[in-house]
Amino acid sequence: MVSKSDQLLIVVSVLEGRHFPKRPKHMLIVEAKFDGEQLATDPVDHTDQPEFATELAWEIDRKALHQHRLQRTPIKLQCFALDPASSAKETIGYIVLDLRTAQETKQAPKWYQLLSNKYTKFKSEIQIGIALETDTKAPVDSFKAKGAPPRDGKVPASLSGLDPKDIVAVLNEEGGYHQIGPAEHCTDSFVMSVTIAFATQLEQLIPCTMKLPERQPEFFFYYSLLGNDVTNEPFNDLINPNFEPERASVRIRSSIEILRVYLALQSKLQIHLCCGDQSLGSTEVPLTGLLRKGSTEINQRPVTVEGAFILDPPNRAKQKLAPIPLELAPTVGVSVALQREGIDAQPLIELKTQKEHEPRQSKKRVLTPIKEKTLTGPKSPSVSPVPPQNQSPPTKDDATESEVESLQYDRDTKPNAKAVGSSVPLPVAQPVTTATASETASGQKVAVPATSHHFCFSIDLRSIRDLDVGFPINCILRYSYPFFGSAAPIMTNPPVEVRKNMEVFLPQSYCAFDFATMPHQLQDTFLRIPLLVELWHKDKMSKDLLLGIARIQLSNVLSSEKTRFLGSSGEQCWRQTYSESVPFIAAQGSNNRIMDLSYTVTLEDYGLVKMREILVSDSSQGLSAVQQKPSSLPAAPCPSEIQTEPRETLEYKAALELEMWKEMQEDIFENQLKQKELAHMQALAEEWKKRDRERESLVKKKVAEYTVLEGKLQKTLIDLEKREQQLIIAESEVQRERKELRSERERNLRELQDATRRAREDCAHQVELERLKIKQLEEDKHRLQQQLNDAENKYKILEKEFHQFKDQQSNKPEIRLQSEINLLTLEKVELERKLESATKSKLHYKQQWGRALKELARLKQREQESQMARLKKQQEELEQMRLRYLAAEEKDTVKTERQELLDIRNELNRLRQQEQKQYQDSREIASGKMDSPRGNALEEGLDDYLTRLIEERDTLMRTGVYNHEDRIISELDRQIREVLAKNSAGN
Repeated sequence: MVSKSDQLLIVVSVLEGRHFPKRPKHMLIVEAKFDGEQLATDPVDHTDQPEFATELAWEIDRKALHQHRLQRTPIKLQCFALDPASSAKETIGYIVLDLRTAQETKQAPKWYQLLSNKYTKFKSEIQIGIALETDTKAPVDSFKAKGAPPRDGKVPASLSGLDPKDIVAVLNEEGGYHQIGPAEHCTDSFVMSVTIAFATQLEQLIPCTMKLPERQPEFFFYYSLLGNDVTNEPFNDLINPNFEPERASVRIRSSIEILRVYLALQSKLQIHLCCGDQSLGSTEVPLTGLLRKGSTEINQRPVTVEGAFILDPPNRAKQKLAPIPLELAPTVGVSVALQREGIDAQPLIELKTQKEHEPRQSKKRVLTPIKEKTLTGPKSPSVSPVPPQNQSPPTKDDATESEVESLQYDRDTKPNAKAVGSSVPLPVAQPVTTATASETASGQKVAVPATSHHFCFSIDLRSIRDLDVGFPINCILRYSYPFFGSAAPIMTNPPVEVRKNMEVFLPQSYCAFDFATMPHQLQDTFLRIPLLVELWHKDKMSKDLLLGIARIQLSNVLSSEKTRFLGSSGEQCWRQTYSESVPFIAAQGSNNRIMDLSYTVTLEDYGLVKMREILVSDSSQGLSAVQQKPSSLPAAPCPSEIQTEPRETLEYKAALELEMWKEMQEDIFENQLKQKELAHMQALAEEWKKRDRERESLVKKKVAEYTVLEGKLQKTLIDLEKREQQLIIAESEVQRERKELRSERERNLRELQDATRRAREDCAHQVELERLKIKQLEEDKHRLQQQLNDAENKYKILEKEFHQFKDQQSNKPEIRLQSEINLLTLEKVELERKLESATKSKLHYKQQWGRALKELARLKQREQESQMARLKKQQEELEQMRLRYLAAEEKDTVKTERQELLDIRNELNRLRQQEQKQYQDSREIASGKMDSPRGNALEEGLDDYLTRLIEERDTLMRTGVYNHEDRIISELDRQIREVLAKNSAGN
């Protein structure tokens, strides 16, 4: 059992917003969702700083709160822009709150920025506070004080083992009643009914700033009775609401004690005035007065709670509206009755408010009948107009002018019983006789045809299956069949989600109609007019979409087998039942099948309806003289009679009678015109009075609104005065700061002028110094230019002398030898430089080769390690074989390289020996140690030696391994030059 301290409320306060763009024709609404339950604020104007001022609360115990905190369950708030004209919602953004930040201590609200903001140019924010509050509701534990009487909402001592949570209304579809409490305690039957009789001053609920739909708006009252959503017939005029009172009844199985506890728990009935999906105002009817403690009144007569209740707008406190005077307050007349089944209730309510402005034409009261609604299921769309069997038929005084007019219309349009063309709804099962306020001897009687039968037709839309659409739908079914006596659409509720390859059973899809008509007319209508069932897809984010239509041929039930059963009065009745599946055909595009509908229809024939006779006043008595024929003419005299006077002749009498008839017709026509004029004047007077009342009510409403505006204007004027004082203080402060700025500006200006003057003086001094420097430099320039000219002249003289000396020295042999020595020295230096560069290149190549080998070895090792890491477990044997193969391949490569290096070394040794031998020969030739005959032979061998050197050099170059920078090629080139020099010297 949950104690008081363990029950908490998670309260999310949505206060205000900022940085929103203005959208005059839209409203703002915030929806919060937590743990599958969704709450929403009231719509507010879409301004740049909207004020929501709404608290949203969820009940939760500490254990569930701890679980949600562990699971980090978020609270998601979504902001929508609502278009009142089309009821379309447009997502603006959302906010996610962390439940763990909610504490039982009060915390200041914070600003949260909207995520996925539709208005990208605005950083829209909402001020939100989240807190935990202890639930202050009365605990549901039983009262434990010894000997204390049971309190309201507590289980009495006789039912001490019963938990108040178990006292709920459960629908019993077979019995057609709601069971409240355990079955063993439900021993009594009750009938609970709610009647909405009248309404006044409803225009006060519509503020001047609110825009209703452009089309003619429809208003209706809505309330929930034991889980059943009930609405009355819609009406269009708020100033003079004209609607017939309607009674909604439910049968209850319970006991007085349990029912008293249930009414204490459900202490109020909330009634809303709605326009579309928007509630304009609401009131609460207390139910605790129906069953008072110790009262036994319900055993003798019905107990009622009735009166005129004031309707309050849903956000009066948040909009800070001024209270409306009591005489201008919008009210609704409500009567809630509870009776034991078997005790008659008064089926009529006197409507004084609706008739107070109409002239009474008779001494009898004019009463309005009440439309009956028997609710057999939660939110059931079905309307069963048949009252309990023990209800007595109404008397003559219970008739209304509307019934007389409808029956008069039936008599005028259907003169005989065979021509009845539509069904007649049966509000009661007994014959009813009605009379007008004044009965005359010339009254006419209208009779319901004696050949009409009382039928009850029920439709049960069972299930839908085999969806053939690419997306899941959230659907309801809707249909209407005016032949049954009601043009109001019947809809299933709530919407159900349907997916592919699944069958869904429809909730609250049973509906029954009672009506009277002739069998052949019923058969003809069922054959001609099928029942069209519409499939609608409901989406919260967009408008409802009509997907498809199913055609149900009602004539099929007429060909099914008839079964006999006994009616409530013991008469024999017949029942026919038919079940079938029909497809839904797409409403737009190609006629494709969407899904299948399974349904069952039942037709019950209760036999003939007893004769009804209605006395109506003859409204055309003034025309009776017109329809009477003129009196018969006197007999013509015998032709043999003596000739009479002209006035006595038949022609004269006929002409006189004709003139008199004309005058009488003129008088009748004038009387008719006067009567019509009087009727029109009365209609104009009534219309003028009606419009005068409307203008008066509007003027009162405007006066009240202007009073509120005047108060706001006074408050605004006070605020303006305060702001004016603040502006004067701010202006003086601005003047003071302006003076300070002016003095500071003058001081800065003086400082700037002094700095400018000093800078100018410094610049003039610097310019003078630069001019002196330039003058000195020009003098130095002239002096240096003179020295340069003298030096050039001396250089020319010395150059001429050097050329002369050079020409003299060039003719001497020592000079030529010295030049050759210098040339050879230069070649030697060049060769030594090339040798050194070749040695360095070789060393560089060796280093690069070593680095390449090391890098290759490191890359191979890294690759081997990575491959071994990847294939360590799966391919060990393959890895060993690959390693052996790599080792063998590396060994072969090393052998090959070693052999190549050995060949190169041998070739180098051979070339070095040849070079040494040639070098020695050249030394000997140059020193002249050889004798002349051998010298001649050597001269002959130099040509061969030169040819062989050139061939060796060309052969090595053609291999592509060597170039001119290599040492071998350089040495061969040197030897070739030496041989050429020796040949030239010998010649």
